[in-house]
This record gives sequence, C-alpha cells and structure tokens, in this order.
Amino acid sequence: MQNKITVVLGTGGTIAGRAASSEDNTGYKAGQITAADLVAAIPALQALPLEFEQVAQLDSKDMDHATWLRLAQQAAAHLARPEVGALVITHGTDTLEETAYFLHRVLAPGKPVVMTAAMRPATSRQADGPQNLVDATAVAQTDGAAGVMVVMAGRVHCAVDVFKAHAYQLDAFSSGERGPLALIEEGQLRLLRPWPVGHEGVGLSALPPDTAAWPRVDLLISHAGSDARLVQALLDAGAAGIVVAGCGNGNVHAALEVALRQAQARGVPVWRSTRCLMGSVVSSPIASANATRPPLPATALSAVKARIELMLRLMTNAPDVADH
Repeated sequence: MQNKITVVLGTGGTIAGRAASSEDNTGYKAGQITAADLVAAIPALQALPLEFEQVAQLDSKDMDHATWLRLAQQAAAHLARPEVGALVITHGTDTLEETAYFLHRVLAPGKPVVMTAAMRPATSRQADGPQNLVDATAVAQTDGAAGVMVVMAGRVHCAVDVFKAHAYQLDAFSSGERGPLALIEEGQLRLLRPWPVGHEGVGLSALPPDTAAWPRVDLLISHAGSDARLVQALLDAGAAGIVVAGCGNGNVHAALEVALRQAQARGVPVWRSTRCLMGSVVSSPIASANATRPPLPATALSAVKARIELMLRLMTNAPDVADH
C-alpha cells in the first residue's frame, strides 16, 4: 500500500487546538489548525503520498449529524478512488467513539479508515497529536488493514468497541474486555485480532440528505429517583426512539420502566443498554420465562452507540435490536 495515496480528512478537535501557553493543556480552543498544517509540522510524514481535505473545524463536543453526513460522503468519495489506499481522519476525543461507529455502520469500508485525535492541544509541550498521527498513518498504510479504527496512544481500537475511558490522561481510550485490535511498538504493528471487516453497511443512499429529517433518538440514564416526566417530555418533543442506559445489567428504575413501556405501546422503540463502562447486558432465559412481563429489548452496544444504531435502523425501517 506504500504507493497508494492516503487522504487526511480534518474535522478539528483538540489535536488541532491552540492555547496561549505551552503549559496550558485545558484552556485551549479546539479546531484552530488545519490537517495539512498539522502534518506539515511532522518530519516523519513529509515523504509520504498524502492528500488533505478540511471537512470541518469544530470542537467534537459540538459534533452534529450534518457534519457526520458530510464526512461520510467525502470519505466514500475518496475510498472509491482506485489510487487512494486509505483514509486518516483527525477528530476531537469527546465524540470520537460515536463518529467512528457511525462511519463503521454507514461505510463498512474494505480499505482502512483510521481515526486519530489528541488529549493535548498542538501548542502543548506534551502534545500527543504528532505521534498519534504518525501511528495512524502507519496503520493506514499497513497491507491487509481494513475497516474503521481508532488509533490513540500506541493502540489500535475497533470502532465497535472503543470508548473514552479517562477524562484527562493521554492514554484515554479503551476497548474494554475485548482489548485493542493491535499495538504499535516503535513503528511496528503487532496485530492481536482480525481487522474489523465482514459486515454490510447501511449505505449513504439510506440517509435522508436533509439531516433535519433524520429520526430523533434520545438517550436516558436510569438513576436513583428516576420518574416518568422526562420520558413524556421526550415523546412530546418528537422522539422516534429511546435508548435507556440502565444500572448494572441494564436494570431500569420501576417508575422509569412504566413510562418506557407506555412509549413502546405508542410505537416508539425502546432499547436497553448499561451505564457501566465494562460489560454488556446479559439476559437470562430462565428469568425471562418466569417473568410476568418480558424485559425491555437489550443491546450489547454502549448507550451512545445504541442511539446511533437505532437511528440508522429507523431510517431503514428495521428497528429491531441487533448487535454489530
């Protein structure tokens, strides 16, 4: 893949952030430096066949569906070019796992789409963006690599598994119990499990071009003192689907469950996930058989990724729970 072009798509984030002082790692403004300028400052990348496109320039906490659609469209266009071997996408860390899952489901690429980010701004004396970019480019140009991945702190994560596990440390991302896909050690990639390919994508044609027409899917958390009022407010606001992050093994407060079942009765699909960082909801066939009411449908996806999955399934008229 060394003779193929790698296209770098920039979307902003901390990796492109600036602060007034090199000692300031928190009081910076994200999305200030273009992807082309980020790469231009890294000597190790200068001899590589790279192209650049700035798709957006924002703080990823403010990521929106319109930017997702534009990013997916541009990514698909570049992936269709025979001379392009891979994509590298620079992004903020706050919603990185969500964008990665969206692209995984919409594109299902046979070529590598490698996302990377940083926990420190480009102006920091501890800037981690340059090494992450070098590592991401190395993964993108690895023969046999494919699918949507996230490269951070020397680890390669699958889009389905990855989540931000720490608010501040440089090694902030984890793949939980499944572990990373690969490790990058002194520029050498050590593959630990297969590349994330082999599924069918939703396809861009299934997504309405006006993101205002995308179905609204909201996320709730079950907690002590939960009641029905927020569910009713979401229904009044036009929620087409609801994902609830339950306690422990997807357990939902009794008062909240009543309201969610009423939403189901009105034709609004409700999925159940867990608010725990590790593990997924495990249903017991014995308990289900003995229960007076079946449990709310459960998914193995994290709550934020389940929200995306349900939204995509509503667009394709297939809202039943299915894990990816």
